[in-house]
Amino acid sequence: MLVNLFRFLAKLPLPMLHAIGAALGWLVYLASPAYRRRLKENITHAGHVQHLRAAVAESGKSIMELPFIWCAPAERVLASATVENWEAAQSALDAGRGIIFLTPHLGCFEITGQVIAMRTPLTALYRPPRKAALKPLIEGARARTNLLLAPANLGGVRTLLKTLKNGRPIGLLPDQVPQQGEGIWTDFFGRPAYTMTLPGKLQQMSNASIILVHAERLPRGRGYRVRFTAFTEALTDNPQQQATAINRAMEQLIAECPAQYFWSYNRYKTPAGVLPPDSAGATP
Repeated sequence: MLVNLFRFLAKLPLPMLHAIGAALGWLVYLASPAYRRRLKENITHAGHVQHLRAAVAESGKSIMELPFIWCAPAERVLASATVENWEAAQSALDAGRGIIFLTPHLGCFEITGQVIAMRTPLTALYRPPRKAALKPLIEGARARTNLLLAPANLGGVRTLLKTLKNGRPIGLLPDQVPQQGEGIWTDFFGRPAYTMTLPGKLQQMSNASIILVHAERLPRGRGYRVRFTAFTEALTDNPQQQATAINRAMEQLIAECPAQYFWSYNRYKTPAGVLPPDSAGATP
């Protein structure tokens, strides 16, 4: 049923989906006190409260564009994307180096994998959805031509490392809250956030290049601007320094279009089994 609904919605024009999404964003914001509180708190603390109203509409667009991104023909999806500075990635590929593409929950992050896979095979870390009904929809939609999925477990991490050592790229969402033992506490917009250490570890073990990528949603459903930016800060072998540097890069990226960040995401939660950052003996 859900798959059929998404396939039907995928036939609608993107401007229409975004218009519906903007209205949906406001409906959810007004109807859910918990959602409203978290979105307002996160965007205010990050210093981008002036973009609150736009962020409410953009959050709804991010939901209604999924049928288009996941179920529309690949050629139609890719035609909606304008790519900027792919040269930052191509130079690493030409040198035979692996690439770690880091994509925060910013803009239409779901389209970035397809844009990259159009140019080179990509292996992306994937965490299965909690609801079983969503699994066939999401996995089928994400596993498109040249786009491979690695599960978020030890076997998947080994796959990512092998891919990098073979000079091929991988994709990660660095602002996704990791599970116990997979992260450390470090600041994100001035607040302690449990942050994954995987990007830094993989970079140190493979000497891969790190490229930041995000897809800015254009006004009135005109498509997306996909930008590639080289990560220039040197990483040491210290996980704290790595996570702090990557969070800082994510903050700078988000500042380019702050209304399109996923502010309602519970980025500052304490995962099960992890001591909170203000507890004695908490993970540094």
